[in-house]
Amino acid sequence: MSEPSTDALAGSFNAEWLLCQQFPPIEYAVPGIVPEGLTLLVAPPKIGKSWMVLDFAVTAAVGGRALHAVDVRHRPVLYLALEDGPRRLQNRLHALGAGIGSPDLTFMTDVVNAHETIREYLQRNDGKHPLVIVDTLGKIKGVYNGNDSYGADYEHTASLKGLVDMHPGSALLVVHHTRKGQSADFVDSVSGTQGIAGAADTILTLQRERNDGSATLNVTSRDASEGQYAVSFADGRWSLEGSTLAEAAQAVQQREATEGVGDDMSTIVSVVHQHPDGIKRADLIEESGLPAQRVDTYLNRAVKAGRVARSGRGTYTPVRSERSESFADSDDGNLTHLSQLTGGTGDPTPPQEQVWSSPLNLEHQRRAAS
Repeated sequence: MSEPSTDALAGSFNAEWLLCQQFPPIEYAVPGIVPEGLTLLVAPPKIGKSWMVLDFAVTAAVGGRALHAVDVRHRPVLYLALEDGPRRLQNRLHALGAGIGSPDLTFMTDVVNAHETIREYLQRNDGKHPLVIVDTLGKIKGVYNGNDSYGADYEHTASLKGLVDMHPGSALLVVHHTRKGQSADFVDSVSGTQGIAGAADTILTLQRERNDGSATLNVTSRDASEGQYAVSFADGRWSLEGSTLAEAAQAVQQREATEGVGDDMSTIVSVVHQHPDGIKRADLIEESGLPAQRVDTYLNRAVKAGRVARSGRGTYTPVRSERSESFADSDDGNLTHLSQLTGGTGDPTPPQEQVWSSPLNLEHQRRAAS
């Protein structure tokens, strides 16, 4: 047995080597939403987080459409439902329309050592890109009474990330709560210190008013796609507002543009948002059903308020954010940066074959990609 290296720089690599590497594309458990690595789903209590992750679990275990719209490939799933029991899980499966249960969806409602359970499941399904769901973080985190709360939070979350990083292509989705105070930055809404959010690869947050089925799913990630998507919740089921993530992102823009306005303004802005490439004034009058003078009045107000944009030759378009312009739906259902789809030239080019070649071991490869 060889002795471990005593060279402190044994795992180093230079920029020349790094720029020659071709890393594999990001693997998604739920395209555009849950990539490989550690993902946190964060929202206030009783908003519907568990319903959403159960939808992901059921869909992934059989292969189908998450949120009624996003195509998901089949993979083994472990769901640690640590706040539920078998009866509630059965009722929820029926509510989601699950008939015959998939043998690739495994539930546990009580664990002695969550880390060991996750490690064992990932090991047994190595190479199959499994999805593990933990509901919730508080059930496995424990209580820390020391002085370095940030360090304790980061260490615990990083240990979860370390488990999934040992199995490239695997995903660990952990449900967590938001803090009580409101924050303009949804990442800052994560309960606990910033060590929890800082160690995660991806953060999802759900924003929904009580007794309102409309919600926004925010996605931010180190390496994967980002976006804000309109979703709705009814009878225990989450649905994407639109048939694609791009349409759901546009729906968020429309919501923001029509918030707090009267019926006529809302109608005009909504019609404009149904035409991402723009709509002429005459067509807008016809589709809205409003008198021409009223349309002109509210169009001018909408442009001044930044709710719609005026392009050349009397054409009106939605006001696009940088995020909605930067990403588009690719053939595999993922949101992909436009420069990746066009090769940076503006002309669509097929993705290059990805090859993993490296003189370093697996651990160093993963570090280079993170």
